[in-house]
Amino acid sequence: MAEVRVDRDGIIEVMSDILANKIAAGEVVQRPASVVKELVENAIDAGATSVQVITKSAGRDLIQVVDNGSGMSAADATACFHRHATSKIRAIEDLERIRTLGFRGEALASIAAVSRVELRTRRQEDAVGSLVRIEGGVTRTLEPCAAPAGSNVAVRNLFFNVPARRNFLKSAATELKHIVETVQFLALSNPSIAFELHHDHSEILAVSVGRDADSVRQRISAVFGDAVGRDLVSVSESTSYLTMHGFVGRPERHRKSPSEQFLFVNGRIVRSRYLAHAVKVAYENMLPEAAYPFFVLFIDLDPQHVDVNVHPTKAEVKFDDERGVYGFVKAVVKKALGMADLIPQVSDETGFPGFMPSVFTSLDEGDNRMSGQERDRSWPAFDGAAAAEGSAPESSWADAFYGPDELTASGGEARLERRLSDGEVRFWQIADYYVVTPLRSGLLVIDPSGAHQRIIYEHALASLDSGRGLTQQLLFPQTIEFPAGDFDLLCEIMPLLRSVGFEIEEFGGRSVIVRGIPTDVKQAAAEHLLHELLEEFRSGMRNGPVSREENLARSVAKRGAVRPGTRMALAEMSALVDQLFLCSSPYTCPAGRPTMIRVSIEELARRFGR
Repeated sequence: MAEVRVDRDGIIEVMSDILANKIAAGEVVQRPASVVKELVENAIDAGATSVQVITKSAGRDLIQVVDNGSGMSAADATACFHRHATSKIRAIEDLERIRTLGFRGEALASIAAVSRVELRTRRQEDAVGSLVRIEGGVTRTLEPCAAPAGSNVAVRNLFFNVPARRNFLKSAATELKHIVETVQFLALSNPSIAFELHHDHSEILAVSVGRDADSVRQRISAVFGDAVGRDLVSVSESTSYLTMHGFVGRPERHRKSPSEQFLFVNGRIVRSRYLAHAVKVAYENMLPEAAYPFFVLFIDLDPQHVDVNVHPTKAEVKFDDERGVYGFVKAVVKKALGMADLIPQVSDETGFPGFMPSVFTSLDEGDNRMSGQERDRSWPAFDGAAAAEGSAPESSWADAFYGPDELTASGGEARLERRLSDGEVRFWQIADYYVVTPLRSGLLVIDPSGAHQRIIYEHALASLDSGRGLTQQLLFPQTIEFPAGDFDLLCEIMPLLRSVGFEIEEFGGRSVIVRGIPTDVKQAAAEHLLHELLEEFRSGMRNGPVSREENLARSVAKRGAVRPGTRMALAEMSALVDQLFLCSSPYTCPAGRPTMIRVSIEELARRFGR
């Protein structure tokens, strides 16, 4: 059958099927990975439990897909190469409830138009199979053959008759990368199917069928390695409208590009910057700038609420409630992260510098090597009343850190005093930088500066929300004069500064008088603090699309926190740890760096060869 091409002046010519298929191939067959995707999806739709992909020269010379699916009859083996031939759509209503991966009926026709294709296929109930050979869209062979049940499709010399398209293919390494990613996508979304990928006689990927309910985690580990499989946070939530399950990576598992973000809608791999943004926003400040979280997420909903027919390669979908799905994804991921233990684990990947006993400094209350003037006494006091009222979050850190018996203490101060008097919890400082304390499961190492930033940041956000920040009065009010640009910015954000706890007002000209600073901020010269804060605020507004309130909270936290290298007393370290774990996101500083890491007993034993 031919197609008619028309312009505004009328009919120009009748387009042949071969030419029409070549044009369609420009949309469907963009590169060798497109062929792999279409052929493997057909195998999945055919009910295969084993799929083998074989390529040569990154798909230029050969792409072969072998499956043990249902196979085809002799008539279907021929018809499948006709344009718009499909067994998956029979009526217009079927478009509203699509569950299969391939349904357009363009893939095989488009592939055959620009390559040399050989198909061997047999149904289980048939005695013999069928062999079909097509070259450039023209059928050369159609005959019976011996074949195992299933289908074996070999695509050779891709774009042999469209040299311009072949010349525009990227390097072999780039095209192979796309093929590997495509097989990874399909393997992740189908843990009940075994996959193999071979390139130029080398095995690239081999994953077996999942064995239990945690088969998705097993498949992630098989594809990306056990280290990634261990660093996952489970995500699961259902509503009457949609369901989402899968895994997101721990914050330290972030990437510099979004290449390891996998989203599946009704089993179909799709690209969605919109929903990927929802996942990233759920991490809040746990990720550094320009970092992307790892995730493998599956969204299932009634096919009537999602249109999968908006892209020639079916790589994009459209929801009838885009905003609702975005909010659901963000909320579910945020909830999962909030309930997880996100303390980074020391391993071979993260490295573990050896300890020397001489760098440990035990700072008891009786340690008088520092005078009162030298010691930084600006750490906020532990809020026992807040803990007694139940504001401490119930999470896995609490049981590991305090122990079940201590969780029933009447108040935070009593709990702290008992821990100190019993000698059960001890703190050490390494070279005046990191705080170390033993856990029942190993060691906890805390970065005091990052932890203090997290505490100040969350308190500042709460103060900005309520409009009432706590203030520590300066012994002597300070009058400060600013350059014109800084003074204008200071006046602009002065209401926000007052909300977080600065007691400040204009004093004539370009001067202000400061009588108090936020209680969370370490005692420092107000002039130096405000100059640094304005510099940080201005930089934050240039570098990130955040609100003025969040930018100010980050700026106050960064410039107001204790500096690295500050020696601390035991009570100060204890107060820091307690206040850190009262934060909603204690595991990272506002910039996304870890505030703590855990070294397990098993890791220590392994390092010592036990």
